[in-house]
Amino acid sequence: MDNFQKPSAAELKQKLTPMQYEVTQHAATEPPFRNAFYDNKQPGLYVDIVSGEPLFSSLDKFDSGCGWPSFTRPLAERSVIEHSDGSLGMQRTEVRSKAADSHLGHVFDDGPGPTHLRYCINSASLRFIPLADMEKAGYGAYLEPFIKAGLYKPATSQASGEKK
Repeated sequence: MDNFQKPSAAELKQKLTPMQYEVTQHAATEPPFRNAFYDNKQPGLYVDIVSGEPLFSSLDKFDSGCGWPSFTRPLAERSVIEHSDGSLGMQRTEVRSKAADSHLGHVFDDGPGPTHLRYCINSASLRFIPLADMEKAGYGAYLEPFIKAGLYKPATSQASGEKK
């Protein structure tokens, strides 16, 4: 992600749907309960729709009842940036992706333990990489927690017992 160059607005308008563009570039909010991932229960990784930067894991996803995907924490603290947001007449903390500066959503302190945080994220700012596709999509480095959770078994060579 260190070498990521954010595409121009014109390129992003061609690459993204109108909703994805408005959410990521203009901090819009998609409708609750009518978005791609609020009720997704598949194991996998959620990445920034603009840059492909890994942001959240399904292992940290929970059903908050708010209508948007909710996570207890980002995949790595360095992958998101938080800003004070006083829009809509309330004080909130906005969450943006570091590499592409995409608006993701907001973080609240009403989540479950141990963090008690709820990262309330727009599906329109995310692309989901199913667990089975993570390695071939270039996200193999993020498989270890899924292996530890017993959700993924690495391919092994029967003759040598080594990982392929």
